Amino acid sequence: MADILPFHKKSTSSREPEPLWREVLGRSLRAVREEQGGRLVDVAERAGISPQYLSEMERGRKEPSSEMIAAVTGALGVDLADLLIDIAGDVRRAGPAVGRRPAGPVLMAA
Repeated sequence: MADILPFHKKSTSSREPEPLWREVLGRSLRAVREEQGGRLVDVAERAGISPQYLSEMERGRKEPSSEMIAAVTGALGVDLADLLIDIAGDVRRAGPAVGRRPAGPVLMAA
């Protein structure tokens, strides 16, 4: 028979809910682009994607593939590993998720 796992009630902490990874990625990409003074259309062109797609990535609306992330970081001239380490730190500092609801549509696997 299966083990019974205890149910732990979610804490009612006043901390902000953990951000979605795609939202943190988008904020990081936008921050790098703006620090460099780059325009959305120019970075998108160098990355080989549409400006609309890059905008949606920056706003955390798209869940980009690893190829898309590599294309954008390449267009920005930043090291992918360094960017990912920064993002992981941002997510860790945000703390555990408490009642987080995604900003956009959610697809559930059956």
